Amino acid sequence: MDFSVVVEYFPRLLEGAWVSVQLVALSVVLGALVALPIALARISQNWWIKGFPYAYIFFFRGTPLLVQIFLVYYGASQFDVVRESFLWPILREPYWCAIIAFTLNTSAYTAEIFRGAIQAIPEGEVEACKVVGMTKAQMYRRVLLPRAFGIVLPAYGNEIILMLKGSALASTITILDLTGMARTIIARTYTPIEIFLAAGGIYLAISMVIIAIFRQVEKRQNRYLGTVSIKVPDKG
Repeated sequence: MDFSVVVEYFPRLLEGAWVSVQLVALSVVLGALVALPIALARISQNWWIKGFPYAYIFFFRGTPLLVQIFLVYYGASQFDVVRESFLWPILREPYWCAIIAFTLNTSAYTAEIFRGAIQAIPEGEVEACKVVGMTKAQMYRRVLLPRAFGIVLPAYGNEIILMLKGSALASTITILDLTGMARTIIARTYTPIEIFLAAGGIYLAISMVIIAIFRQVEKRQNRYLGTVSIKVPDKG
């Protein structure tokens, strides 16, 4: 194996990695903003309220991410009303189509994670909020959402790592993310093993950074769950 090729093209791989990080970061932030109201609607007892969120989550969790990317990128251009709308400058760009598809996909998974975290909060804490006279909005803002944030961190960290790996599919619509850049380099150098090993190492390094960040955030957010040391006085 010729790893001199990796050294030569490593800066190009880093350029692709930066595109991958951008795709994941934007889609995760936008996905979280979309997921929160969907999760709150899902825990409603009214079927008229939670019906659409249920169908939304069912569709985006039940279909492959690759199909969703193709539906956004190739499907939107099939409609004249889309091509003539103000959205066309965005929907004709592969980068923004990938962002839209990733956002819709991760918001469905994140909404279920948020829903599970909110429903995992002990009922006694909810009753305590009601006893002190909090409104529903105050209860969610001051107690339930901060508590749910601590509960959701491990699963949400896994979702971000899954999105990082899923972002490799952006290369199927001509985006030069890390995988797309690796494929371009391989087409020039005919060194698939070396380049894909390097790309895999970069994905692994990014994943390790994400894991380390979430461990620190989880430790800080859930520090009140640590073991409490109680000193027992001597009987003598």
